[in-house]
Formats: sequence, C-alpha cells, structure tokens
Amino acid sequence: MHPKDLSILDFTYHLPDEKIALYPPTERDGSKLLVYKNGIIEDNIYKNILQFLPENSLLIFNNTKVIKARIRFQKPSGGIIEIFCLEPYGNITEFSTIMNMQGKLRWKCMIGGAGKWKKGTLEKSVAPYYNRDGSRELMVNAKLIGKLSDAFIVEFSWTPANLCFAEVIEQCGDIPLPPYIKRNTEAGDTERYQTVYAKVEGSVAAPTAGLHFTEELFQRILKKNIKKDFVTLHVGAGTFKPVKAATMQEHVMHAEWIDIGVSMIENLVANIHYPCIAVGTTSARTLESLYWMGVKAFYDPGIAHLELGQWEVYEEPLYMRDLPVNDALNALIHWLKQHQLDRLFTQTQILIAPGYRFRIIKGLFTNFHQPQSTLLLLVAAAVGDDWKKIYTHALQNDFRFLSYGDGCLLFIDE
Repeated sequence: MHPKDLSILDFTYHLPDEKIALYPPTERDGSKLLVYKNGIIEDNIYKNILQFLPENSLLIFNNTKVIKARIRFQKPSGGIIEIFCLEPYGNITEFSTIMNMQGKLRWKCMIGGAGKWKKGTLEKSVAPYYNRDGSRELMVNAKLIGKLSDAFIVEFSWTPANLCFAEVIEQCGDIPLPPYIKRNTEAGDTERYQTVYAKVEGSVAAPTAGLHFTEELFQRILKKNIKKDFVTLHVGAGTFKPVKAATMQEHVMHAEWIDIGVSMIENLVANIHYPCIAVGTTSARTLESLYWMGVKAFYDPGIAHLELGQWEVYEEPLYMRDLPVNDALNALIHWLKQHQLDRLFTQTQILIAPGYRFRIIKGLFTNFHQPQSTLLLLVAAAVGDDWKKIYTHALQNDFRFLSYGDGCLLFIDE
C-alpha cells in the first residue's frame, strides 16, 4: 500500500489527560525507558542505556536550539496579541545569519487574536534588559505586512538597533511549550525544554528525545566506545499539526530546514558498518533525507539544488533508483564539494510512514507521541503493528507521554 492511502484512523489510541507530562522529571536521565527489540519489550531508565546500545554504535543527535518564539504584545485598548514566530521570511541562506541580523527583519508567524489586529504597529517595552552595554530599555515593534495561506508576515524592528534578533527574542519572548502542555511557561522551562547540547538557534519546538541525555551520560557512553555526532533540523510548529484528513494523501507535511556539515556525512560513511541510532524523529528524518538527496546527486550530479518533497521517496523516478547507502552518501559528499560547500542547508518534507524502508538508521530513541500524528506514523514505519503493543504497554505501566514524558529505544525491524 502506498502511504498516501493510509487511513489516519488506523493510528489512533486513547490518551488520557493524566498520562500527558506537564513537567519534566527531576533528573533528565531518570526518565523511564521502554526498550523494544525483536518483538520483546523491556522497561528500564535512561541512566542504564549502555546495556542496550550495541558496541561501536553511532548516535546522531539534533543540536538545534529552541528560541523564545512566543511574543505577547498588548494593544493600547488592553487586548493581547500573541505572535508565534515560525521561521524567517524571504531568502534564507542559514539561520545563524538571520538570528544575527540587527535592527529589522521579517518572519512568518501565527497570530493569536489576529482579527483584533487590522493595522498599526504593536509595541512592547522590556525594561530593564541586560546585555554587553549594561542595563537599559528595549523597545520592540511588530508591523503586520501581509497574509499567506497558512501564516502571516510580520516585520519586527527594535531599538537599540545594534542588538541582534537572537538577543531581542531572548529578552521579549517566551519558550513555546506545545499546546498540549496546558499551563503557563515557567522559569524552569527555559532550561528543561532544551537539550544540554543545544547549539544552533532556530527551532520553535524541542527535539524532545534528546531531553533525557546529560553530560554525565555522554561521558559514560564515550567510555564504551559509542560515538556521537550532530545534525541540525530546525523543528517547526508543524510537528504538532494534527492529521485531519481521512487519508494521508490529503495531508500536507510540514517542511523543515536542515543544516549538516560535510564532516558529519563523512563520519556516517566511516561508520557505515556499525549501527546508526537516531536520537529523535527529527534526527531520523534528517538522516533518511540525506540518503535520498545522495541518490539524487548520484543520478543527476548536475542538479542545482537538493531538497526532498513529501512523497518523492515512494514514487518514480526516485523510488526506482535505490542505491547502497555508501554510494548515496559519497555522491552527496562529492556534490557538496563540487559546489564548494562545506555544509548542506536545505529543506526536507519527507513523510516517513508504514511502507517506508529505513536506509541509514537501525534504531531510534523517541518519546511517546500523540494519536493520529505523523510522528506516530514514523514509529509505525519502524516497528510495524507492534506500535500498538508498545503504546498499550506504556499506558498500562505508568509511562509519561509527549514532550516532557518518558521515552523508548526502538530497534528497527529488519
């Protein structure tokens, strides 16, 4: 069956509100861990993952950093307009350039209370704020520029104009907790809704599978000769977008920006004979996208841009051009070097669902996902119908669900 024909109703289960974690655990690596391999389920905690990881494994983490993307403005009349920054608007060459822009820039945004904001400029004062120049007032303006099919274009400007946007949003925004965490953002979320290795600013949601890892756990992993490396996929709000269509053919998968260094792809090639385990669905989507972009580069080395659409991997001509992983990754490296690039910065819209065969990853760390979500489809692609057994076990054994919840290590069915 083509994944387009999948009914989302086949990927539902009852998730009681009390199973949704509203707060993180006291200790990151104290979270419960469900391990699934060859149809067998075992319960443990993240501190003990070493006993489950094959020797010489390569763990791949997503080092994106969540920005304080939710900004609330108060109108002169007293009404609240909430602006949720989705992604930069316009020609994006890399996120670091955008985050370092000074004075003014435009973003695609969702707007709460948009009907109350017909025209005019919103203002927000942050006083005092603190930066390299000491304490002073920050004034942020938001101007509504236009409307897209699924978002608005908002122009932000600020004074002092010599501040970069990363500094501005850090001072005036809030951490964007997912909509199913039904409480206000608290001070502790600034640290805990962020991985300890977060580095590249740009996400509006955390790669939550990585929230369980600590520096101490990393040290123990390295001592067992288990390697790690990083990709960057900036998680968009679309990750929470429910599938409302009856079949997947009618659902539009969100596209997300990825940023991967050539050295990381070379590391994949160097460890091609060892198990590659993705930490999070975002890492998994990135790694599998790299394979297919390599296939494109192999068969069409003159291609000008590499990106991946929602259904490409299931259809001709790409589907018919299966390659050994080594050949695909080497073709991708060669394409990047031909274009004098040391990084691949592009978008992927890949939808991984039952019917997909994983090319690169052999295992997946992930949290427990919402019913009828594309994230649950990815889990089902990895473990087949056993996703129902896994989720039933988790519900019956007091696992905590969703972003601040517990997680699992799934070894992919061969």
